[in-house]
Amino acid sequence: MDKLSEILKKIEAPLLFLSKDSYKKLTMVKKFESSMSGLVQLLKSTYNADGYTTSIRDTLQKTTAELEKSFVGFDALQPEIQKEKVAHALKLVKIIQQLEDKIEQQPSDGTNINSSVDIHVDHKKSFEMLSLPVQYVKGVGPKISQLLGRKNIATVEDLLYFLPRKYEDRRYIKKISVLDVGRRETVIGHIVESRIQHYRRTRAYEVTVDDGSGLLTAKWFHGNFAYLKNILKKEQRVIVTGEVKGYGFGKEMIHPDYEVLTAKDNELLHFKRIVPVYSETAGLHQKYMRKIMMQTINDYSHNVLSPIPDDISRRQQLIDMVAALRNVHFPNADQSIDSYNRFVSASHRRIIFDEFFFFELGMALKKQGYVVERGIAFKTDGSLVRKLFDILSFELTNAQKRVVAEIDADMENPHPMNRLLQGDVGSGKTIVSMVAMVRACENEYQSAIMAPTEILAEQHYTNIKRWAKSLGLNVALLTGSTKAKERKEILQHIEQGTVSIIVGTHALIQEGVTFHKLGFIVIDEQHRFGVIQRATLREKGISPDVLVMTATPIPRTLAMTVYGDLDLSVIDELPPGKKPIRTKVFYEDHRDRVYEIVRKELGKGNQAFIVYPLVEESEVLDLKDATSMAQHLQEDIFPEFKVGLVHGKMKSLEKSTVMKEFQRGELNILVSTTVIEVGIDIPTASLMVIEHAERFGLSQLHQLRGRVGRSDLPSYCLLIAHKVGTDDARKRLRIMEQTNDGFKIAEEDLVIRGPGEFMGIRQSGLPDFRVAHILRDATLLNDARKEAFLLVQRDPFLEKPEHIVLKEILLRRWAGRLELAKTA
Repeated sequence: MDKLSEILKKIEAPLLFLSKDSYKKLTMVKKFESSMSGLVQLLKSTYNADGYTTSIRDTLQKTTAELEKSFVGFDALQPEIQKEKVAHALKLVKIIQQLEDKIEQQPSDGTNINSSVDIHVDHKKSFEMLSLPVQYVKGVGPKISQLLGRKNIATVEDLLYFLPRKYEDRRYIKKISVLDVGRRETVIGHIVESRIQHYRRTRAYEVTVDDGSGLLTAKWFHGNFAYLKNILKKEQRVIVTGEVKGYGFGKEMIHPDYEVLTAKDNELLHFKRIVPVYSETAGLHQKYMRKIMMQTINDYSHNVLSPIPDDISRRQQLIDMVAALRNVHFPNADQSIDSYNRFVSASHRRIIFDEFFFFELGMALKKQGYVVERGIAFKTDGSLVRKLFDILSFELTNAQKRVVAEIDADMENPHPMNRLLQGDVGSGKTIVSMVAMVRACENEYQSAIMAPTEILAEQHYTNIKRWAKSLGLNVALLTGSTKAKERKEILQHIEQGTVSIIVGTHALIQEGVTFHKLGFIVIDEQHRFGVIQRATLREKGISPDVLVMTATPIPRTLAMTVYGDLDLSVIDELPPGKKPIRTKVFYEDHRDRVYEIVRKELGKGNQAFIVYPLVEESEVLDLKDATSMAQHLQEDIFPEFKVGLVHGKMKSLEKSTVMKEFQRGELNILVSTTVIEVGIDIPTASLMVIEHAERFGLSQLHQLRGRVGRSDLPSYCLLIAHKVGTDDARKRLRIMEQTNDGFKIAEEDLVIRGPGEFMGIRQSGLPDFRVAHILRDATLLNDARKEAFLLVQRDPFLEKPEHIVLKEILLRRWAGRLELAKTA
């Protein structure tokens, strides 16, 4: 052990020397890489000695390999990166010294000791440093931290991951005489004149720069002129970057970036390099943001841990995480600026892979939890489902048959099923779920189906009860509107097991609801329920199988990400004979034509929906509202027809009464808000009119359109647009006219709005992606998913010593949203 200690001291001494006085001595060192690499080779040779346990030898070898990487290419690195390398190397030396202490304490008989030593011994300290409030960063303070808070930057870690939105190439200095008008350029020269220039209606601070080839005028119309006068003085040498404009016979830049040059030209932060450009907030400008970032990188980046196993890093060609963070904020001069602006540089790739990997690792563990948990092995060869098929007035589509087979296979498995069923409006998800519920009932278990609204729950109840009656199964409906006496009776039947299928809303998860033997759960329009609500219903059963359904088509890439712990089934085929809904965009000046179409459709005995974005008139938004328009339509436009109104602010009973009147045909027109977006089935409704269509997302428009066309009647959707101010809004409306395919619409919606807004990911209990984008980085997402799931196959509970820190970081990233208890 003495030899190990001696070599460590030889490695540590030059590192300590370089780290003194803020690394000022870095420029004095020559051929550092070769000398340190030689010492590392000597260090490696000591590990062949007897007396090391396997776990300690493995950890020593991994730590030394990382130490060796710290010196690769060291001599050619920029000083700032050399500082990072030296600091990291010192940290690794400390770790090996701590391992040396462990070796000294090792029992003389050579038995293995319980060692949890990892290459990141100080990870808890690192977590503490990353969790520090951002105001503790040098140069920030309370005032700047408030400004950063507007960008959701609260901690040091948030700041490190606040990446540039783009990069500017300021590496090349051009002569003023050859500057290209219309391009951003960088020049160096001396100030030959500075003054406040008065114009007719304004004034500007102007500086004339001479570089020997010509003159350039820099102008500032806003800002503190006294400050500019004090900074930009005659004879000073300056560097300026901005868009070049022609001005008379000369050239000028308006509000350029500038820096006064001193003897330390080689330490420029804003020029002579690839310069990061951050998303700004009022009062916090680019130059100050860069200074804060450089300070944060220097002081805190070494605390960022990403112990992705070496074999994965090699396969995926991942660079060091700390180096990636350093370079992504301040790229080396020899880098491709195009790769940085497209977020495909090696540095971006490393950070993006890291985000995806820990996300997918969490998903893999959640799925593993379901796999190792004991569930119900249902028998799927009974006669009751065959009887169900016999009583149906239609035959299942091939897609429905395929999904039924997938669910059957899961139900036969002795582990809980967790499957997501996607299917467009009208694709027949309900009958597929009914088949599965009947399977469970045939195995003497209860089934439950939970819907987000009473209207949808009642609709399910009507359909399911009709099928179940022929099969001899009892069905109950439990909602918030269920009368107290009836509720008490239903609860008794549920607890005694005399009811086989229970249909309900959130009322199913309330206290007092006790199931006799709940074995199968269906959650309809699952995105309407929170994670806690879904888990609460699951806990009322006996490790039940769970089928979650959605009529909101989700692109496969996004479904794989957001629901990676669920198996995916897709009904991608509509029943034969279902007619497409013809969709047409109209504008405000076409309103009379729209009303004429509505009147014509009602004259056929059909019904119509008219949807508005607001419940009531707004002082802030210039939009038509459902309440006042219902009255206007009844009194002034369609007095010969009956108009009803339904919206989210109405009480459940009132809302339900109106809906039932519309279902019975007592109302011709139903005016509503998006409360009717999900699950309203009115066979004679053939027309949907959506006001202010430009304000709705594509998927929402598609869901609303799906309320018509529920029978063989030709159906139409009229989109009335008012102020279509953006290209995205125009694109959405065009897509609605072109296709009825929910999956194509979802793909387009995801491209337009991005994943966060599309799914409302912030409310789904999942970690946010700071950098990664599931569309742009789909290939990396797939790679990270494969690696994460493979790792969990090899170490299902992350119990191996080399995965201890990996597991801790995973728990920290998921912040309590991962149920690792199931897998430990």
